[in-house]
Amino acid sequence: MKPRPPKWPNRFLEWYCRPDRLEEIQGDAHELFDRTVIASKFKADLYFTWNVIRFFRWRNIRRKTKHYYSNQFSAAMLKNYFKTGWRNLMRKKAFSMINVFGLAIGLTCFLLIASFVYDELSYDQYAAQYKRIYRVGLQLEQNGGVDDYPHVDVAVGAGIKSNYPEVVEFTRATGNLFDYLRYGDVNVREEGLTLADSNFLRLFSIPLIEGNADHALTEPNSIVVSRAFAKKYFGDKPALGELLTSRRYGTLKVTGVFDKIPDNSHFHYSAFLSMNSNARITNGRQTWSNVGFHTYLLLDEHADPHRLEAKLPALIEKYVVPEIQDDMGISLADAQRSVNTWKFYLMPLSKIHLYSHTKYEIEANGDINNVYIFGALAIFILLLACINFMNLSTASAARRGVEIGIRKSLGSFRSQLVTQFLVESMILAMIALTFAVVFALTLLPFFNQLTGKQIGISFFLSAPVLTSLVVLGITVGLLAGTYPAVFLSSFQTLRVLKSNSPGGSRRSNLRSVLVVFQFAISTALIVATIVAYQQLHFLQNIEMGYDKDQVVVVENAGALGGNMDAFKRKLEQDHRVSHVSHATVPIGNAGSYGGTEVSSRGPNPSGTHIHIFTVDYDFLETMGLQLVLGRNLSNEFSNDSLGLNVVINETAMKNLGWDESNVLGSTIYRSAQVQYQVVGVVKDFHYTSAKEKIAPMMMLYRRVAPTYLVKVKTSDISNFITDTKAQWNAFHADVPFSYYFLDDRFSHLYKAEQTTEQIFIVFMVIAILIACLGLFGLSTHSAEQRTREIGIRKVLGSSVGQIVLLQSKEFLLLVLAAIVVAAPVSWWAMHQWLQTFGYRISIDATVILLAGVAALVIALITVSFQAFKAAMANPVRSLRSE
Repeated sequence: MKPRPPKWPNRFLEWYCRPDRLEEIQGDAHELFDRTVIASKFKADLYFTWNVIRFFRWRNIRRKTKHYYSNQFSAAMLKNYFKTGWRNLMRKKAFSMINVFGLAIGLTCFLLIASFVYDELSYDQYAAQYKRIYRVGLQLEQNGGVDDYPHVDVAVGAGIKSNYPEVVEFTRATGNLFDYLRYGDVNVREEGLTLADSNFLRLFSIPLIEGNADHALTEPNSIVVSRAFAKKYFGDKPALGELLTSRRYGTLKVTGVFDKIPDNSHFHYSAFLSMNSNARITNGRQTWSNVGFHTYLLLDEHADPHRLEAKLPALIEKYVVPEIQDDMGISLADAQRSVNTWKFYLMPLSKIHLYSHTKYEIEANGDINNVYIFGALAIFILLLACINFMNLSTASAARRGVEIGIRKSLGSFRSQLVTQFLVESMILAMIALTFAVVFALTLLPFFNQLTGKQIGISFFLSAPVLTSLVVLGITVGLLAGTYPAVFLSSFQTLRVLKSNSPGGSRRSNLRSVLVVFQFAISTALIVATIVAYQQLHFLQNIEMGYDKDQVVVVENAGALGGNMDAFKRKLEQDHRVSHVSHATVPIGNAGSYGGTEVSSRGPNPSGTHIHIFTVDYDFLETMGLQLVLGRNLSNEFSNDSLGLNVVINETAMKNLGWDESNVLGSTIYRSAQVQYQVVGVVKDFHYTSAKEKIAPMMMLYRRVAPTYLVKVKTSDISNFITDTKAQWNAFHADVPFSYYFLDDRFSHLYKAEQTTEQIFIVFMVIAILIACLGLFGLSTHSAEQRTREIGIRKVLGSSVGQIVLLQSKEFLLLVLAAIVVAAPVSWWAMHQWLQTFGYRISIDATVILLAGVAALVIALITVSFQAFKAAMANPVRSLRSE
């Protein structure tokens, strides 16, 4: 039935809408317009109501807008919002602390991980012209794969600059070297040395605190050292002009001192020697077809690096082909075929740390995938904390129903309520952020130890970071508070005042989705942790192909000079020693080994890059290597003693195109002048990390090698080391006795994987803790809404177990849904991670099952606590309170 128009005259409208009743009309109009429940009570006056609203909007639209916004955002109103918000938070201290604690944990994780990500992304940007600096690399296609080198031959940098005017400058460094340096009575084996061109310091913006960077490396036998390096030798006196004695280069003059290489650099040399110190480099043959010099180009500001890279194959035709033809003694046609297998490429300086993953890097680089993983973890954990806030805020809805109803009945707009709740949210977020900064600064040393970083407190106290923190707090407050504010402000006034209940569905779909999201992340992290542990355990227990246990590596053997053999005999006479060998140590980064390009001849010629080990005759027996073909090196054969006969591994045999029938007696061609004959083949063994595929290698005899490998057969290692040190000192070696255990060095190779596993564990625990807080909030919300139902069920005879099951069932179903979502995603992510390993496990279905069971048990414990509390409540009191 159509409503009957009212008979009241228009004078009533003019009286009702007079200006002095503006605020009252606003409340009435808003209530009548938005609340259909009120309009439905006065169906007969619905037409009148609509006319009142139209009249109000027509007459007072400008006044209403000005009045509304001036009241909404006035200083007094904002002050009132903050005061009311603070009182509400203090009224529920326990609830507020849970919210603050959850947000603070998420923000702490976010701050620490963000500092890690920022540090990783800022590598090598300390150089003033880093955007124009590119490193020249070399890729060789051979044996069905690609060998990647971050360094090139001695003449490549100068050749590129002379052929292409867009190259402004080039500079070179040789990578990490070691040498014995003496100053007075101080004689130390120094590592982290490099030969560098005179413009290296200037190009990389490394200032000197003593000396002139433009001329410090110009003269031969000049050395520029770090502050710590200088202090070790010269104490507090000025280092400039002091002389050091080098075993390799003679007398070195200190021509400069720098503070230190920045932490976020892809190299950390402790001293730079002038490239002119090595006459074989400056005056020797300027070749193109080998590697060993890290070469950097400074391009013109308008140069296109991609166009320059496209021109580089012409240099291979011009310089490399004739050199290969001459060195290998092959025809020009065969040499020209190498043009298609050689490729010079340019790597931007700022991308070296995260994008270059060759085996021959100066230092172990980072990985952009880890940055993505940790960045995603930071965002996910922050989202989990915000989701917690939403769940806990909506869980308190029943407690604030009457407050909201009264506010609305007194004329508060919904937008004012939303603003009030957002202010409360931002107050809480700022408090949580304050705690998070304190927690982050407290945990920073442990975080640095975990990640291997050197992030300082000053990073968090810088103006840009502090500004970002304020913006982060406001953003988190808005992000976490928007849904609760909209949800709480939407309560229907009459219903909450009548029943003290906000009404609505008992199970919010959005809250259910949020819980599924939380536990999906937690389950995925459990899967990642288990897989990372299994992969690390697999690598550490893989069959290495040799016996690494009870092997003591004695360093600095060269310091004994002519007493090397005498020291070895002393060790062999010790009843606690089973074998002794001096050799290149077979564990470490492959980049530390000498290597070269070699080839075979015959019907199926093939080439490969091969690592060269220098060993003595006892090496195979000391290390327990298995000889599968031929014989070991022996002093009974003159060519063995001359280093012309070699023992290779199975991978080298395959890569050079041989098999068991023809490998023995075959010749390996290093160049037309240097050739080796194969006399034996050893079973493949992991001489580098098991993360990498076993590469070709060959062993040749050399009487002097840098280390001793001592196979010990006693459990009293401490006394053996003491006695060995005494024997070392008896020979008056000019460097201190230094040693390590081979299995310890082996474990150190997996430090990155151990760090990843530890980070996964930490984040998994944090994510589960946050998810449990969210689930606790949702179960609290459910228990409060079902108080009457639980009371009635208990009165009718339901047991505590039945009520607990009733309360827990719906949440466990959500966790099951989370497991279903997380299973395929986590399997795919960890499968991609495992592809970075040369040897890896396969992900078993039991891993997913175990992670799912763990998530269910954790959820059950969390929910059962609140469900049990509700089930044990007195039903009479529950019904009376309703």
